[in-house]
Amino acid sequence: MLDRDLAADVLRAARARGGAFAELYVEERAGLSVRLDDGTVEEVTRGLDRGAGVRVVHGSSFGYAYSNRLDRDALLEAAAAASAAVTEDGPGDVVDLRTVEPPVVHDALRDAAQTSAADKVAWVKEADDTARSLGDEIAQVTAVYSDSVQRIAIATSDGRWVEEDRPRIRLVVTAVAAREGTIQTGFHGPAGLAGTEFIEANPPAATAEVAARRALTMLDAVPAPAGEMTAVLAPGMGGVLFHEAVGHPLEADIVDKEASVYRGRVGERLASEIVNGVDDATVPNAWGSFAFDDEGAPAEHTVLFEDGVLRGWLFDRIRAEKEGVPSSGNGRRQSYAHPPIPRMSNTYITNGTSTAEEILSATERGVYVTALAGGQTNPATGDFVFGCSEAYLIEHGEVRQPVRGANLIGRAIPVMSKVDALAADFDIWPGVCGKDGQGVPVGSGSPTLRISRITIGGTGA
Repeated sequence: MLDRDLAADVLRAARARGGAFAELYVEERAGLSVRLDDGTVEEVTRGLDRGAGVRVVHGSSFGYAYSNRLDRDALLEAAAAASAAVTEDGPGDVVDLRTVEPPVVHDALRDAAQTSAADKVAWVKEADDTARSLGDEIAQVTAVYSDSVQRIAIATSDGRWVEEDRPRIRLVVTAVAAREGTIQTGFHGPAGLAGTEFIEANPPAATAEVAARRALTMLDAVPAPAGEMTAVLAPGMGGVLFHEAVGHPLEADIVDKEASVYRGRVGERLASEIVNGVDDATVPNAWGSFAFDDEGAPAEHTVLFEDGVLRGWLFDRIRAEKEGVPSSGNGRRQSYAHPPIPRMSNTYITNGTSTAEEILSATERGVYVTALAGGQTNPATGDFVFGCSEAYLIEHGEVRQPVRGANLIGRAIPVMSKVDALAADFDIWPGVCGKDGQGVPVGSGSPTLRISRITIGGTGA
């Protein structure tokens, strides 16, 4: 995408007034999306965007400028704008650029660009047909297919040259079921860092069936009970809770702002001793994976909790250098128009040794959560509230009727300390995580897990 000599010239221009280091991030993103709504294909959209961002770092502050042009004049202009934030006298050094080999390669076996738009339209129609075939109470179906290839090149003034292609693919189905004034929604959206082989492994019909059955099931739901009780979270759902309530407070910029409940507590047991948690961008072909982060640091497997003991944070380069530690490879950005900030990749609670059946049968009374909805977390305190879009009452070790209006309410450290059972049925919930106005692909994973006591918000008895 860019000549190395030009990249070096841009870095020299960026360091014309000094600074700790300079970085050039070049991106090209091409993709296609198909949207079907209420039986009609509403949109088939192709897109292509390219540009570059230049950052000059001085201590914990930086200057940033970007351009949607990649010609010499535009890039040098961006470099000059970024360098204006630095007040030092004299230029900084730029080391000769050298290629950094990727620690992992996430290959797309079948390039999505080689599959016709007609085939992709057929996939969303298959999803629509399948969802509607499951019952007359399915009132509306929305299916959105998307694929993209993000090509990046990163050059840094300390001599790092990184290139990577990131193919991503996703099919999301939302089904709405209605009965006598009651309306319920089901959602399912598997995603991967892969090509169209991912759709073969996750067929549109299977995705649509999960979404539609969730909506239909919840038509029979009764009001959720309220009060403190046991909660069992289905595979993946514990990962969503872990991502929001625990992962965000472990991002180094939040820690640095003294806005994290975990600040200063590395080495303490802050979760159940059976909890092992990681952030891992090296997982093959996972939605939140990559070979390099958006600062050119190699992807890492970072241990966050070991036997319930907090082991560390998620660092970008600025905060890592401030703390005198290596970056954990978590500097990420939405696009060339955004500076990198500490972000999660694939954040997982790893497998335990039980089975889901054992965990459920040993639960006298509680709520079994199979799908979480939106939530809110306060990183400074760890307080959280999560809605449940699909949940069931557990009575005498058996899963009973579905319940609606359930919320999980708690505080990260006490709740994670009450995890008393983990199965060995790990699964992933892919999503797009928003922070500081930027969205990036992430994976949240866990096996079935049980929280012995947590507050359930509901309107039932």
